[in-house]
Amino acid sequence: MTPPLLHRRWPELTGTLPYLRLGDTPTPVRPLAGLGCRSAVWLKDESGYGRGGWGGNKVRKLEWLLPEARRRGARTVLTVGGLGTNWGLAAALYARELGLDVALGLIDHPVDDHVRAQLRRLRASGARLHFLHTRTRLVLAAPWLFVRHAHGLTPPYFLPAGGSSPLGALGYVECALELAGQVADGLLPEPGWIVTAVGSGGTAAGLALGLRLAGLRTRVLGVVVNDTLRLDGPTLTALARKSLALLRARGARLPGAEPGPADVVTEYGWLGAGYAHPTAPGAAALDRAASGAGLELEQTYTAKALAALLELDAAGRFGGEPVVFLNTFGPR
Repeated sequence: MTPPLLHRRWPELTGTLPYLRLGDTPTPVRPLAGLGCRSAVWLKDESGYGRGGWGGNKVRKLEWLLPEARRRGARTVLTVGGLGTNWGLAAALYARELGLDVALGLIDHPVDDHVRAQLRRLRASGARLHFLHTRTRLVLAAPWLFVRHAHGLTPPYFLPAGGSSPLGALGYVECALELAGQVADGLLPEPGWIVTAVGSGGTAAGLALGLRLAGLRTRVLGVVVNDTLRLDGPTLTALARKSLALLRARGARLPGAEPGPADVVTEYGWLGAGYAHPTAPGAAALDRAASGAGLELEQTYTAKALAALLELDAAGRFGGEPVVFLNTFGPR
């Protein structure tokens, strides 16, 4: 197995921070010239990442979280999400390959053809599904879920929504280090911004930390698509700092690379009525990506993020600097 960049840069982490490769690197970068933007826009395409039944950004987080579950002796992983959760499906499929059982607590949101298809995939994944409808009922059911899915005295290993813990965010520290290598190889210019959807925060937080560790000046612009969690800039910066503290606690001798307030900027103007509610700008961006750039997106995350990029670019927000759009959608 090819070791991750974090292990190669800081070998002292090899014995203290377990890792399981689940996809092939590097994920490709290419220009997105067909969008008609003022700034030069590049794509970092995570859609193909993952060798199993689902791809995208969730898989990179599982590469750090699932080995930790095994290290702790867990036989079941427990996680949560919405009815059409990409995260829950990826967790179910990859955990099953490791012989781990999976339980999912699900809450309601608008249902469309994508969600209906995702529910069919979830039911076929072998995960135990608990339809709890609201966040309040999910919280109240949490003690019962832990007891219900314990194996003897061993509780299930809990994976937070979207895998967005200090450990899970290391997946996008890794991605940022990979992007820095592609910049160094001349595959794209050093970007001023990288734009990503923010559903639970781990992707944006990991990117912010990884970019600082790599020595790039690139900032993260997170387009918030979830109204059920606190996902402002200070919250994401705090998560990035917790990931840095984790690396240091596991023995990494790191430079003074603590992310600051300017490293992650969040935008809320493209959320619409709430999580998984489609928007007109998102639908227009989805069509524009397909027709102009041959890029498949979806309404909940990536279309809203691209809609923000397009409008902010038209307003001159990026100042003519190169921009990277992170495609996190990974259907199979």
